[in-house]
Amino acid sequence: MRDLTLEIQNKVLSQAHLIPSLYGRVDLNSVPFRFAASVNDESALPSRQRDRRITMLKDIDRVERYCAYTMLGDSVADAYAALSPDYGFRNLIDMLTAACEKGIESIPDAPPELVSFIKEMETIPEWLDMQLVEKGARITRIHMGIQVPFVIRGVFISTFINKYSGLPMALTGTLAGQSSARRIQETSSFFTTACLPRALERFGVGFRAAAMVRLMHSMVRFNLLTNSKRWDPAIYGIPIPQIDQMPAGMVPALLVARRAIRRKSRKFNPRERAIVEFCRYQSYLLGLPEELLPATPEGIIEVIMTYFGTLRDGYDDATCGALARATMEAYRPKDRRLRSRIYNSLERSFSRVYFERLFPGSGKGSMAKQMGIESTISDYVRFFLVAMYLAPQVTLHLIVSRIPILSVVADKVLVRKINKLLVGYGHAEYTTDVAQYTDGNNTSVTTDVAKVVATR
Repeated sequence: MRDLTLEIQNKVLSQAHLIPSLYGRVDLNSVPFRFAASVNDESALPSRQRDRRITMLKDIDRVERYCAYTMLGDSVADAYAALSPDYGFRNLIDMLTAACEKGIESIPDAPPELVSFIKEMETIPEWLDMQLVEKGARITRIHMGIQVPFVIRGVFISTFINKYSGLPMALTGTLAGQSSARRIQETSSFFTTACLPRALERFGVGFRAAAMVRLMHSMVRFNLLTNSKRWDPAIYGIPIPQIDQMPAGMVPALLVARRAIRRKSRKFNPRERAIVEFCRYQSYLLGLPEELLPATPEGIIEVIMTYFGTLRDGYDDATCGALARATMEAYRPKDRRLRSRIYNSLERSFSRVYFERLFPGSGKGSMAKQMGIESTISDYVRFFLVAMYLAPQVTLHLIVSRIPILSVVADKVLVRKINKLLVGYGHAEYTTDVAQYTDGNNTSVTTDVAKVVATR
């Protein structure tokens, strides 16, 4: 593995030469404060995992590799985003949209950075089995169409529990007030779109959405590293490093990995394997390196444990708490009809309790209590009512999905339901406003607002 570590470290250092306007002033040899490499550092892992963490930290090569990942952005998307001062963000969006929909050859005089971006996404990994990915997407649709609409708010809030990984979102200024509802919808839209039939194929809507997400993350990196006085690489490293995206993209894979470990199996069963392949390819399209996308139960647990075991624990109420409270209070539906208001109330309570169960009490009390989003008795009542409504549907679809003829019919029903959900989520609106990163100071970088409409 030493060769792999050196390869990643060289890739990190090469960013300064490939994209000097973005990384030229960053000390890429440094170890940011966010990286917790000592047994005395408080990490994001629960204290009950202390012994396991001590063992993990003894693997020096592994620790060095994950430290390098903390300083690794997305070279091809970052290089394209760095063209913003010359092309304008609106033009970058338009060219990327056209390249995804019609092919790179449809763009006369396409910049080399866009060509490299698209070619990397088009590169087929050796392990890819598209039939298995499609099978995984089909199974994932059951949960995406039934459960996820009620838990996405809680999952979204879970990305704010650590100030070191959550600060980029805070500094974008896009989670204040009702705009947080739009970000929840956009997150829901991306992950839901990805599980539609053939969505991750070259000209699928999931492929296009992944490209847009990568560009937006790169724009955040560009603006924070070149315009923000509040972003300190010595403390936070690179904004939204690829490794920070791994936990969210691999959530379904982590759940089936835990299931396999509980039954003391080193291998996934066929359905679990399909879910893992779906997660791996979706994350691959988002730019994650293969090492962070393992295919075995133990491998998945290991990368998640190493990530949280080397991420310094840190909570800042002005960052984490404010984001969580704004997200929890946001009104998600597009209208104020009685049915929509009832749904918002039930979904908010379900997400509140779900989040509380994800992060139970510790010596400091529950994370929900720290954030000021603790559940009430009425929240628990609504939670159990919704659970009683959702559980039979999920169970029925899981059973039917194993019956050849009925599974086809049931899947068509789910696809229709998901398309209806996507209409409710609205079109993804990717925005960038440099003033948010510069504390209102003028800058030469464009402040165009881009709206990307994904035809479904």
